[in-house]
Amino acid sequence: MVTENLEAVRREIRAHAEKAGRNPDDVLLLAVSKTKPESDIRALYEAGQRDFGENYVQELCEKQSHLPKDIRWHMIGHLQRNKVKYIAPFVALIHSVDSRALADTIEKEAAKAGRIIPVLIEVNVAGETTKFGVTPEEEPSLAGYIRSLSHVQLRGFMTSAPIVQDPEENRPVFRRLRQLSVDINRQSINNEKTDVLSMGMSDDFTVAVEEGSTCVRVGTRIFGARDYSR
Repeated sequence: MVTENLEAVRREIRAHAEKAGRNPDDVLLLAVSKTKPESDIRALYEAGQRDFGENYVQELCEKQSHLPKDIRWHMIGHLQRNKVKYIAPFVALIHSVDSRALADTIEKEAAKAGRIIPVLIEVNVAGETTKFGVTPEEEPSLAGYIRSLSHVQLRGFMTSAPIVQDPEENRPVFRRLRQLSVDINRQSINNEKTDVLSMGMSDDFTVAVEEGSTCVRVGTRIFGARDYSR
């Protein structure tokens, strides 16, 4: 079932990318596997999926230790500074950087691991009080700071849009993050591009693709509903 769902989501990404005049290959499908068993991840791996997203450091580390080493693990949940050290040696991309303090910790742990860790700035575009992320107004300052670090590479921006009944309601959110990215790139020094836009989830990824998302974070549509009692 999960492999069939994966293929269905891939088809939708392709259709909506083409509708917007985009190359579907420019959109990364990130399978959000939080709370899901390793057997499901292995099934998707056999179907060619390599990028998986997790929200919790402990769960991410456990799965990374058991599953194929060529999986690219993304940290998409709120990241506490005291847990960065556990994922620094292997994480492919951290989507949720929202402060200079967190960036400094990633810099320190990346240096210890002998790596340059790619990150995204989490932007709370909709201004929801229940969500993390910098405001759009704070974004340029944090972007400039991260670009000054030696072991952290700013790759782009992430947002979590509101939960809505009609995905069209989130189109302005996605459009604004894309514009913020354009504005930041205009200020770039040495033509350094921040080309990743992580936006769109199970309920609204099709609209996000039409608005320029380069990474959609899809969980429920692939894995089914989550059981948080496990």
